[in-house]
Amino acid sequence: MAESKSVVIAALVANAAIAVMKFVGFVLTRSPAMLSETFHSISDTGNQVFLLFGIRFGDRKPTRAHPFGYGKAQFFYSFLVSVLLFGIAGWESAKHGYEALVHHETVTGETVHLFGQSFPPVYVNYAVLIGAIIFESYAFLQAYRSMKLEIERREWSGFREAFHKTSNVSTLTALTEDTIALSGAGIALVGIWLSQVTENPIYDASAALLIGILLMSFAIALAWENKRLLLGESLPKEDEDRLRSQLEGWDGVTEIIDFRTVYFGPDRIIVTADVAFDPTLDTGEIDEHITDIENELFETNESVKKVYIEPEVLKTPSESVV
Repeated sequence: MAESKSVVIAALVANAAIAVMKFVGFVLTRSPAMLSETFHSISDTGNQVFLLFGIRFGDRKPTRAHPFGYGKAQFFYSFLVSVLLFGIAGWESAKHGYEALVHHETVTGETVHLFGQSFPPVYVNYAVLIGAIIFESYAFLQAYRSMKLEIERREWSGFREAFHKTSNVSTLTALTEDTIALSGAGIALVGIWLSQVTENPIYDASAALLIGILLMSFAIALAWENKRLLLGESLPKEDEDRLRSQLEGWDGVTEIIDFRTVYFGPDRIIVTADVAFDPTLDTGEIDEHITDIENELFETNESVKKVYIEPEVLKTPSESVV
């Protein structure tokens, strides 16, 4: 949890710094594109605040109204971030790019004077975007390392599998945002440079439209992944089968009637099972078996926090005869 929080804080600092840089760029150049990018970074900064709020809220202790705690708060706030990413950053960027294409808008602004030197406005945009790439790279590396550690710990094949299976939505969201931001800054840099070289504003406008489409696409994918956790997803099949096999081979267990797992927070799993025990066991022996099984499941998967086993005693054939 502390690691997820540090990743989100790193992204928050980076996005806040970038928002200030882009706003300064807009003030100096009066570029509509830079103003749009300023709103984009402000949106990203607000998103990190939502994620931090989700982490803090999710750490609250269980109550009577919420007996399993507030862990799913992180799923909700991460879903909210994906909606804001789509609705504000993505849509506004795409709309601005489209309008620039239709109206053939170009970067405006007067010559910038700094340190006794005069610079075309576009050079300020270059400096801001390169600075943005540097700050975003810092945040991206933090999120990348955190996700890489989880992949190694879970023995997943790579980031694609992690994207579909992880419950650490704070790190996943931060990594997704940082990836988009780096890609967007690179696209913007190339688009502005091509427009300067060719003196054709279409490249700048196309870059803005492409960034908007990229943002909306990732936002939809992120919302879809959060939806599975909000609705109560189970452990991945291979992890669930590993837990089930521990139960099947237990001494005194004759049959597993039902077995279920569900996330109730990041890396927090509930396991419930209806288990048939040997009918020759008495109540005390069954209770001992259940305690031992629970401890074994806790050790098998560190994400398992709650285990509920409902004992069932199957009748012998002689007992079934009326």
